[in-house]
Amino acid sequence: MSLTLRENTPSDHTPRKVFISADHGLAIVYFLQSDVVPTLLDAGIKVVLLTDDTLKSQIQERFGHPGLIIEGLRLDQANAYTKCTDPEIQWWLQTLRRVGSSNRINTQAMDSYIDQIAVEEGWKRRLFMPVGRVLIGLLRRSRRARQSLVRTQMRYIPGIYTDLFNRYKPSLVIASTPGWRMDRYLLREAIQQHIPTAAVVVGWDNPSSYSIPGASVDHITCWSQVQKDELVLGSDWSPDRVNIGGIPTYDGYFRKKWQLSREEYFHLHGLDPNRKLLSYAASFVSFSPNYQNIEALARLVAGDSLVFPSQLLVRLHPNHFWDNHLFAAEREKIRQLACDIPHMNVVEPVPMGGSLGYYSGEDMPEKASMMAHSDVFLTVYSTMVVETAIHQRPVVSACLDVPGGWNIPRKYSLPLSEIGNWPTHARFRRSGFGRIAMNEGELCDAINFYLQNPDADAGARESFIERECSYTDGSAGRRTGQYLLSLINHQEVGR
Repeated sequence: MSLTLRENTPSDHTPRKVFISADHGLAIVYFLQSDVVPTLLDAGIKVVLLTDDTLKSQIQERFGHPGLIIEGLRLDQANAYTKCTDPEIQWWLQTLRRVGSSNRINTQAMDSYIDQIAVEEGWKRRLFMPVGRVLIGLLRRSRRARQSLVRTQMRYIPGIYTDLFNRYKPSLVIASTPGWRMDRYLLREAIQQHIPTAAVVVGWDNPSSYSIPGASVDHITCWSQVQKDELVLGSDWSPDRVNIGGIPTYDGYFRKKWQLSREEYFHLHGLDPNRKLLSYAASFVSFSPNYQNIEALARLVAGDSLVFPSQLLVRLHPNHFWDNHLFAAEREKIRQLACDIPHMNVVEPVPMGGSLGYYSGEDMPEKASMMAHSDVFLTVYSTMVVETAIHQRPVVSACLDVPGGWNIPRKYSLPLSEIGNWPTHARFRRSGFGRIAMNEGELCDAINFYLQNPDADAGARESFIERECSYTDGSAGRRTGQYLLSLINHQEVGR
């Protein structure tokens, strides 16, 4: 990869500008509810945030600040282009991109996605899956093939942002992924116009689950050395183009910015202050039901089978609100169970609206307080194991299988007992800071252990957070903002 200079510098009298693509609720938290954007604004950079068109006024009202401009990301046009211009070719390019990572890293999460496609897609795509598997095998063995795939994707540039580029003349385009989502079109157009590009890693499992970039992005900043290794070994990033900046989204946790008092939080949900609090965050819904885990917990609580009287608080997953009858049906079963079983409550994620969905920063106080005040926190290897470790609370991953999974034709299911070696799941298991329960007996034992020994594994939790988050002093947003500012100031990127 040769080093070249690419500049798009406005006159000295014009404030420098950056584009930031925030097409997901978690990206809004990452950029706007941390120190990332304020660091850029304080340095005199004008920030043009591109997000869901229907939410522009809402985001402007909440986060408006001198120097911050809100524009639409034109997702309707992007989706129309995807559906109307060589849709099958674009679909296959996107699919190969997602699962074609080098086999130098753990690919088990991507392997499960391949199996899901082979079950759930239409007959034409399933018919071509044998050819697809051959291509995936080639991509995983050949760096040259992966680089060729990135170049091939660059053929698809709809040009829907040309007027914005002409109007603002950004010095840098930043996205919440390196083209893994619809941001690929914005990034490709920036590259076409010789404007430097950068990406951030918003999700814990992203580098091991989403693989090859969807555009030839110049720089990326990630959480940790672990993620950097995944990007370098799995997706061929040059090490000097990968920054370790921590995870700005979690600065508020480290600073206890959002946390309600225990009294306030218990009052909010009508919880009994004399009972221990077990919290369960639904996870892995796309591959497996969660109801069996929740029902087992409800039985333990209602039957007073634990060493202390307890209560259960269940947080539904954003996928429970998709337009999917299976997920919606489980949502309603969980709500009904809470009506039928004593000492059980349900918390629902707050939607931001539009395409940003239920992954929202609207309820960060809810999430932070639930984790902080749980006597034991339970989930299925969710990213919330990281968040809960920050709050120094015991964690149990509940992996109870249900016969047949979702148990309907053409819906792929994966037993929870078989997912322990996914990259992030394996790191949780190796860390030793939590327990794994495969049946109701193990679940009862794990909960009772932590109820009696709340400080057990505290050292392992601290080590885990240091490895996964890098910076534990609430400085990740400032560090990331300064890194992005350095890219703007130097205007020098590798190609």
